[in-house]
Amino acid sequence: MEARIAALYRHPVKGFTPERLVAAELTAGACFPCDRLYAVEDGPSGFDPDAPAHISKMKFTVLAKIPAVARARTAYDEATGVFRCAAEGRPDFAGDLRTGQGRAGLEAWLTGLLGEDLSGPPRVVEGPGAYRFMDSRSGYVSIINLASVRDLEAKLGVSVDPLRFRANLYVEGWPAWVENDWTGRTLRVGGATAEVLKPIVRCAATHVDPVTAERDIEVVKALFDTYGHMFCGIYLNVTQGGEIREGDRLALS
Repeated sequence: MEARIAALYRHPVKGFTPERLVAAELTAGACFPCDRLYAVEDGPSGFDPDAPAHISKMKFTVLAKIPAVARARTAYDEATGVFRCAAEGRPDFAGDLRTGQGRAGLEAWLTGLLGEDLSGPPRVVEGPGAYRFMDSRSGYVSIINLASVRDLEAKLGVSVDPLRFRANLYVEGWPAWVENDWTGRTLRVGGATAEVLKPIVRCAATHVDPVTAERDIEVVKALFDTYGHMFCGIYLNVTQGGEIREGDRLALS
């Protein structure tokens, strides 16, 4: 069963704007490149950079907790560390997140943007070494089957933006929902090989329109009411690294 990569995305700062890529180099056992490098605490999270451990997304400024995060349009320059932010009615921001000054600038900008939606003072935290602020403890690369999104869309009778699901790979060519039964299977992805770990259980982040920043569709309830599960997408563990590009083939081995 074959398909092709329709689009690739990274999310350098957890919860903020997806950034489209032409290609990426996957590494065995590692997260998607430049994905969830940083997160912004919504008040003290308990994260310890000297002993990094998985922590709930709800400790951070994410869409599941604060829909207004989607008002920010952001972009990250990997070479310089500069993170740029824009939002209607707010001055633009640009700062190097590798520096204390840059992080403090982003914290101040987000305080102005999110205001009373914040539970506590925002603080930018960086994942040390290979640590990344992933939702899953083991799923380091995520895939959305676009046919599954279209099937949900048809059942609901409303448009569902695939970017609600904040995946790394968006794929065309598979029948809808076939991916839910692939746990443990081996998948060839461009020049890389990966094991399918599990389907992705969805949360309230998907309820937020990434353009309007409004909670407008109860996607989790819609999935359960329509299909009897809350899955959309799959997590992968890369077992053999390699380059992947938009348009590359995917195939179960």
